[in-house]
Amino acid sequence: MNLKQLQYFRLLAKTEHFTRTASQLFITQPSLSQAISELEKELGVKLFERKGRNVKLNKFGQSFLPYVEKGLTEIEKGERNLQKLISTTSGVIDLAFIYSLGTNFVPSLIQQFVNENSNAEIAFSCYQGTTQMVIKGLKEENYDIAFCTNIENEPDIELLPLAKQEIVLITNKNHPLTEREFVELKDIAGYKLVCFNKNSGLRPILDKLFAGAGIVPEISCEVAEDNALIGLVEANQGIGILPLVSTLNYFDIKILPTKEPIYQQSIYMAVRKNRYLPPIVQQFRDFIIENNNQQI
Repeated sequence: MNLKQLQYFRLLAKTEHFTRTASQLFITQPSLSQAISELEKELGVKLFERKGRNVKLNKFGQSFLPYVEKGLTEIEKGERNLQKLISTTSGVIDLAFIYSLGTNFVPSLIQQFVNENSNAEIAFSCYQGTTQMVIKGLKEENYDIAFCTNIENEPDIELLPLAKQEIVLITNKNHPLTEREFVELKDIAGYKLVCFNKNSGLRPILDKLFAGAGIVPEISCEVAEDNALIGLVEANQGIGILPLVSTLNYFDIKILPTKEPIYQQSIYMAVRKNRYLPPIVQQFRDFIIENNNQQI
């Protein structure tokens, strides 16, 4: 059986008249009769009681009709949803990004894009996680685009550098280091540290920085995201090293001055290579490329 046969069957069951049904379908009455006969032949049972051009569902047709109606309704819903996905003026963009970009960077990009496309009906579905988590979701096609730090050995992922994010030292305001004019990374030796866990894209970088400065950090707490780290530093559980995010302004902590930036990590846009992007997603990707190389 095919889709047209089922559509013909549904309408004929409603009109109970071959000529009227054929007219509504813009086909000939013999074509309609042949389609219904082929459907009945394939099913191995008659579906209608015929009286000239008038017909009525028999018990087999009545049993079959609810399934046809449900199936066709779902297919039509799927078709409408697909048209939305490929629309150039509407759609949902599935976006993933690392925690430190959720306060300012990503909201700002979304606002600018929406403002430039004010006549379009655009919605964003957003997810936050570590670089490893968002790349995993991108590869599993849960997201259209991801913003993350660098990740190696991912041949199916295209990474486009977008911006630099400064890494800073923070402490509780009563910490001994706050009395210094400036500090260096080596100065934190001997103090407790609140650090990102090993799933964080920043953790391997910090480990290399510690090794380069001859530091074996005394880690008091490991966390997954920025707010937890800042909160623990505010609670005097150790020094924190994290991206310079606007959230820092809402906590009772101090950013320690340094002679030069400890580190600047690159932020990338990640997409799957050689994969189709719906038009509205492609527009967003192009917009990002045109507005890259920012300092966060």
